[in-house]
Amino acid sequence: MLAAPFLTLVVLAFVPGSSTTSDHEIAFGIDVARKGLWSEARFRFEKAVALEPNNAEALNNLGIALEQQGAFTEARAAYEKALKLKPGNIYIQQNYDLFREADDKRNRKAKKKP
Repeated sequence: MLAAPFLTLVVLAFVPGSSTTSDHEIAFGIDVARKGLWSEARFRFEKAVALEPNNAEALNNLGIALEQQGAFTEARAAYEKALKLKPGNIYIQQNYDLFREADDKRNRKAKKKP
């Protein structure tokens, strides 16, 4: 398993009676992610993004799941799209900054290998 920064999954506030299908996918994805079930979490977050392509929280959480699975290019794209949608969101920014720091370190190590 990849070492990753402490997860800052964005938890949506659920208002009874107003939750959407994507909200349920996100909530389920967060639940399974907390259990370390990254394939299922990724599936749920991808489903939420398919339902609502401009849902920044779903994209942020998808970025985390992708990062956990080693899909760094896709993770970067998900984080960047989430930030474009919600540029002032501190949780998304924090996750992206931690991702970039770790990704830059991975890339430097890869360049040093013969």
